[in-house]
Amino acid sequence: MSAPLLIASDHAGFELKEHLKSTLETLGVPYRDLGTHSADSVDYPDFAHLVAAAVGAGRAERGVLVCGTGQGMVMAANRHHGVRASLPCDESTARLAREHNDSNVLALGGRVLSQEKADAILRVWLETAHLGGRHAVRVGKIEIER
Repeated sequence: MSAPLLIASDHAGFELKEHLKSTLETLGVPYRDLGTHSADSVDYPDFAHLVAAAVGAGRAERGVLVCGTGQGMVMAANRHHGVRASLPCDESTARLAREHNDSNVLALGGRVLSQEKADAILRVWLETAHLGGRHAVRVGKIEIER
C-alpha cells in the first residue's frame, strides 16, 4: 500500500479498532486513525463517510471500519462512488471479497467478532490481491452513472 490505510470506528467498535491498530503495527502496515477516540456514543455514518470519501477520491487505497455489527458501516461506505466495502464473516469471505470483488474497505463488527477472528479476517483481506480478468469486468459493472 502506498498511502496509509485508514481506520475508524464508532463507540461500539472502538475496543476492536484499538486492538486492530496493534495488529496493523505488528504487520508493519502504516495506518491513520480517523476516530472515534473513545467509547463515548457517536454516529457511525460520520466515521464511515470520512474513510469512504478518502478511498473513493483516491486519497487512500483502503480503509477499515468497525461498528457493532459492521452492517451500518458497510451500508454508509458503499454510498460513495469508487468504494467497494465488504463485510466478511470469516477468512474465506475476506479472501473472496478481495479476489473477486476488489474490496477496498473492510467492515467488521466489534460486538459479533472475537479479536482473534477479526485479526484473521483483516490479515487475509490485507494479503489477498484482486484476481483481475473476468472479475475486473464484473467489478467495473458495479458503479452506476450518477
